[in-house]
Amino acid sequence: MKKPVLALAWLVLAAIGVVGVYQRLTTGHELAAYGSYIPWGLWVASYIYFIGLSAGAFLLSAVVYIGQVKLLKPLGPLALFTALCTLIMALVSIWFDLGHMFRAWEVMLRPNFRSMMAWMVWLYTAYFGLLTVETVLAMVEPTRPWVKLSGPRGAIARALTRIPVPTAQVWVRRLALIGVPLAIAFHGGVGALFGTVGAQPFWHSSLVPILFLTGALVSGAALLLAIYWLVWPKRDEQFKATTRLLSQILLGLLCFDIILEWAEFSIPLWNSNSQEVAVFAAITTGPYWWNFWIVHLLLGTLIPLGLLLTQRKRPAALALAGALIALTFLSVRLNIVIPPLTFPQIQGLQEAYVSPHLQFNYLPSSFEWMIVAFVVALGSAVFAIGTAVLPLLPSTDPGDGDVAKEARHV
Repeated sequence: MKKPVLALAWLVLAAIGVVGVYQRLTTGHELAAYGSYIPWGLWVASYIYFIGLSAGAFLLSAVVYIGQVKLLKPLGPLALFTALCTLIMALVSIWFDLGHMFRAWEVMLRPNFRSMMAWMVWLYTAYFGLLTVETVLAMVEPTRPWVKLSGPRGAIARALTRIPVPTAQVWVRRLALIGVPLAIAFHGGVGALFGTVGAQPFWHSSLVPILFLTGALVSGAALLLAIYWLVWPKRDEQFKATTRLLSQILLGLLCFDIILEWAEFSIPLWNSNSQEVAVFAAITTGPYWWNFWIVHLLLGTLIPLGLLLTQRKRPAALALAGALIALTFLSVRLNIVIPPLTFPQIQGLQEAYVSPHLQFNYLPSSFEWMIVAFVVALGSAVFAIGTAVLPLLPSTDPGDGDVAKEARHV
């Protein structure tokens, strides 16, 4: 029942997405709801949302390979591939936002390294390369039993036999060690990209890069918990124990993120003369109140928090908590990107010129959501193909006594 429903949902998303891509290629940005005064919209928010999912999933894979946590060992390849899929989704999202999509390669040939955006592109390139190589090396040991199989699985296994298993294991750990500071650099750099904009007091804070990193960890851990429950083929005791451990990690990260968000909101609101007060008012009591109170705080924080605290022995409830956090975290990214842009930097600017594209209000158009639907369908398809031809699902071999023993104590 689960697979037909997911397949139908994917077909709907893909059909909607194809229409959006056609409109984007034929009409450019004309159907988007943003304009000259609000140049960033849903696609930029989606980009930092997906890139956060990727960074969070990768950092959790680093915990597996560097920390050598036996109970989480089966999650390593899955976490790496999830990070790769969400990275692709992030890059496609921001690619559609570009004014000239097919000039994106120019930043590689003629970069301006005084620009934070140029640094982001080069860091993404390094991260993409590292993530791809590490994912391939993580497949070396699990594909060994497939050597005699026919079809794609056998072909992949035979291609990887040239790499000795011990060598692959050593390099996976080395790349994880290299990747941790790289992931922190590129996603903290995304926060720095916002934080260095002095004209926007809401963004211009040293806390912004830290909030981006903690948000990545929370959303990435939540996504991995939901995916783990969705794709795991056997509901045994090890599965339950691993789900509980993931939920405990997520609970700790969520509590820490709540503390940081409280600091982010409470300090400016305490100082009523702060320039950020108007933006916080727009988020909490203005036109975007529903996004903050209902989507983010209720669906994405309070309900998952309750599930994580009270449903420790119910994997489905824990997975629901992860899914709610992962899905609704887009609201956090929207609250970062959109509300600060809805306030004119020059008093009276909104009355100086009148045009449909010179407005200080914004809600994403259906066309913009169609592009996001395409990105989600694309990432889901890559993930589905990966799980079909790669050994991404955790091992169900009951012979691992150490893992089974550890599972009983979690």
